Amino acid sequence: MSHPHHLKPKGAQLKFNVSPESVGWNYLGYQAVKLKAGQSYTFDTKGNEAALVPLYGELSLAAGGQSFDVSRKGVFVEKPHVLYAPPGNVIAVTAKKDSEFAIGTAPAEGKYPVRLFKPEEMRVEVRGGGAAVREVHHILSHPLPAERLILFEVYIPGGMWSGWPPHCHDGHLDSPYLEETYHFQFDKPAGFGLHRNYNNEKGFDEVFSVYSDDLVLVTEGYHPVAAAPGSTMFFLNYLAGELISEDRGIAPIDDPDHAWIKDNWDAYKIKLPLMK
Repeated sequence: MSHPHHLKPKGAQLKFNVSPESVGWNYLGYQAVKLKAGQSYTFDTKGNEAALVPLYGELSLAAGGQSFDVSRKGVFVEKPHVLYAPPGNVIAVTAKKDSEFAIGTAPAEGKYPVRLFKPEEMRVEVRGGGAAVREVHHILSHPLPAERLILFEVYIPGGMWSGWPPHCHDGHLDSPYLEETYHFQFDKPAGFGLHRNYNNEKGFDEVFSVYSDDLVLVTEGYHPVAAAPGSTMFFLNYLAGELISEDRGIAPIDDPDHAWIKDNWDAYKIKLPLMK
């Protein structure tokens, strides 16, 4: 069953085309584009900054009078290059091989120039503990410069959780306001996971079974995800909202019911069998 916050790809080339107008939020736009070798695609940033992330393939990129050649064997093989472009630019993309890439946008003033961020600039962090160990790649987060855009790539081993303890960034409990997309991939065709958006105080709760190439929109609430055993989950995060430049490093707010686990990730382990 379809849901406005759980999207499946449409179209052979433009797989996702999320705009603030189509979603009903204020800042974040997202596209995922698939090109065959030799095909081209142009994107006008207009009044937005934009960040392009290759998912796989070989691409020739041009923006602001500069040209770049980038490649990526796949999201489970190597980190990406990220092309950043300020407002008033056209990004031209030509696929040298069959390729796929994502573009996210947010309103901006043009503080930062066109720039290609390289994999070696991106911080890698193993986060969490217990049943919530995951690997987070900071592909365009503070201190890497942008006005509103924040980008992560996250890897969750099968059977593990991410976004735990659950956190929110929707203004609840004075958290910063950020809109967010999750674009999922799994390293096995049958891989799947669960994504939940919720706020118990407001009676808001939605749970989605997610598979490769699903896109989930986080419009509000806390939002943990879990990877089913047997495959590794990957998701590409784009975020944008009220935080600008250096303030993009301000952390979200954890769910008070679950924040305690940061003090002892293994506090609730039990021994099996429970009864003899």
